[in-house]
Amino acid sequence: MTSNSTQTHPVRSAEVGTFVAMSWSRPTPQGAIPYILAFSLGDGTDGPEGSSAAVEQLMHNCQLSPDDGLIDGSSRPSMPVGLLVVDGSVVLSMPQINTPIVPSSQWLTDVAERGYACLLITTRTWPGGELADTDKLAAFANDEETLNRSAKVLLPARSLRDR
Repeated sequence: MTSNSTQTHPVRSAEVGTFVAMSWSRPTPQGAIPYILAFSLGDGTDGPEGSSAAVEQLMHNCQLSPDDGLIDGSSRPSMPVGLLVVDGSVVLSMPQINTPIVPSSQWLTDVAERGYACLLITTRTWPGGELADTDKLAAFANDEETLNRSAKVLLPARSLRDR
């Protein structure tokens, strides 16, 4: 007899590999929306497939799935994903992983105005090449496969005062 497990299993950072979080803002008629895309470079101990599986387990541990649609993080206070913004520094935190983000001043302004960022965590690993190539990053972030394999969360931005 087999059964599906709902247990969480720790994810080792070596399995995920290098975990990157990139930030940008997208203008809309209602004002700019700050985004974060979090993904693995695919350099985990078991290669790109293992990194993808580790990110999938990380999402599971965070009570997230690409199948959930857009989640309002403020409605899930027990969700173990956080966004801390302090003096221009930003950290995305999840079980076993804290990822610093280097935001633009515009992104910081947008997240301060909105009070949240739209987080996308994808199981799709980076296809390779320079992360500094903004065209390649944009193509990756907007690719249908990346979006289909992403959990999407409106993640409240917290400061030390909120803690």
